[in-house]
Amino acid sequence: MITRRAAIAAAVFSLAAPALAQSVYDLNPEQPGRPRVQPNPAAITAISKDFKFVEPGVFTVATNASTPPLATYATDSNTLVGADPDVAQLIADSLGLKLKLVPTPWADWPLGVISGKYDAAISNIGVTEQRKEKFDFSSYRLGLHGFFVKADSKVEKIAEPKDLAGLRVVLGAGTNQERILLEWSKQNVAGGLRPIELIAFDDEANRLLALSSGRADVIVQPHAQLLFIQQRDRNIRRVGVLSAGWPERSDVAVATRKGAGLAEAITIALDGVYRDGRFDAALKRWGVEEERLDKPQTNPPGLPKY
Repeated sequence: MITRRAAIAAAVFSLAAPALAQSVYDLNPEQPGRPRVQPNPAAITAISKDFKFVEPGVFTVATNASTPPLATYATDSNTLVGADPDVAQLIADSLGLKLKLVPTPWADWPLGVISGKYDAAISNIGVTEQRKEKFDFSSYRLGLHGFFVKADSKVEKIAEPKDLAGLRVVLGAGTNQERILLEWSKQNVAGGLRPIELIAFDDEANRLLALSSGRADVIVQPHAQLLFIQQRDRNIRRVGVLSAGWPERSDVAVATRKGAGLAEAITIALDGVYRDGRFDAALKRWGVEEERLDKPQTNPPGLPKY
């Protein structure tokens, strides 16, 4: 059993760890390496004349600051940095606007976008058919989960359900990863293999402690987050990746209010920085270049309703 004292110890370590991550990721508030671009006339022209920005001349974006390297706080504990802030900056530049990033809890971005509090949300948001009923999307990244193990683990590769047969996997309770691996476990049992033992915790500190203590063999959660932890802690390694929408592809996208008239302009802006290489530079800064899409799209196919 993971004790309260052990959980506190893990949390304390995680507070000290950003010094290690700083050597790999640029967590300085000045962000001198953040890619910038000139305004894109085609993107600007595509903005609906009826669309009113929250602040004139400003692109106001909601983002969740708790998911490094996608979005987190810089060393000043105030400035938002990460792959999603970089994407937001490229879009704002392309639209000829200043950028205003607003740290927003995950649960609050939908109402904020619908009510007009934010022009858009850029926060590792997956495209789903249900969300498309209320939002327009401009896709920019693939949604991936990662399978990681302790550095000295004997597990070398996880690519399909049988690779997890009989293993203990720690993950977030009620997550999409849990839904997927429950299905994988059913497939294993149907094929005469051992089931997958799922261990669920709401908080990341307990998930990592379960892995490091040997209570779990594998941890699965968003790929980018585990890459950050790998660089920070240097005690885990990747053995596989999984589409966040398995068995479907899962696209991550900028969310705007349905029918607001901004999504196509954002897609054109993204297409421009895809073609000139600035988008690749932004992803590479944060180690998530594997999550690049072939091409941004407005309202691509979303994950089906379950």
